[in-house]
Amino acid sequence: MKILFLGDIVGKEGRNTVENFLPSLVETYSPDFIIANAENAAAGIGITPDIADSLLNLGIDLITLGNHTFAKKEAYEYLNKESRIVRPANYPAGVPGKGHVIVKKNQKELAVINLCGRVFMAEYDDPFRCAERLIEEIGNKPILVDFHAEATSEKNALGWYLDGKITAMVGTHTHVQTADERILHKGTAYISDVGMCGSRDSIIGMEKEGVLRRFLTLMPERFEPAVGAGIVSGVVITCNETGKAENIERILWKDAN
Repeated sequence: MKILFLGDIVGKEGRNTVENFLPSLVETYSPDFIIANAENAAAGIGITPDIADSLLNLGIDLITLGNHTFAKKEAYEYLNKESRIVRPANYPAGVPGKGHVIVKKNQKELAVINLCGRVFMAEYDDPFRCAERLIEEIGNKPILVDFHAEATSEKNALGWYLDGKITAMVGTHTHVQTADERILHKGTAYISDVGMCGSRDSIIGMEKEGVLRRFLTLMPERFEPAVGAGIVSGVVITCNETGKAENIERILWKDAN
């Protein structure tokens, strides 16, 4: 089985870049499943039903989210209805949406768990024990975990904690692709952060000027998604019939401009 996972899609530029590159990515890698994190897809924060539908219509099989899951109120009901979108499982009980799903396609199955980290983030439930509980519930299937977290130490720790229990753990949230992709000792593919899909000449997908003003003045600033030449960041993970990862390849495709 081959899984293509795309990093955080940021704003309209990120959506357009994915739309432009996805056919070539599919032709190059022939993935069985395409997963994308899209919690920044709506003007850089959150997601709306229309935007989610447009991404799914491109051929993305499942959308994962993160700490901006509930930034757009119009998404709440959608999260309960649409089976192809998943929010972090360690939100408190009773919030809209699902924390894990099983995607079925061409007689193959892939379970996907979404989690948020706690270091430098909010007071989410324990992602370590939440992951362990869901893995036991899912049973003997290939499992991918999208760990939406800030600290690389927390991501690294969860990767080792889940080694051998899941097929892959991919980090999202920082929008900065890391160069530490590998197969851990017991057969789990790991990368601290897959990066983002958005404007190349930006500060993590946002216009540079507003972010710089915030750093220089500490005054409130409304960040806007950047436009211009795009990048698509992600990984391609290959696993065998037992769900053990055999390869993880980091990808970074750039517009020619």
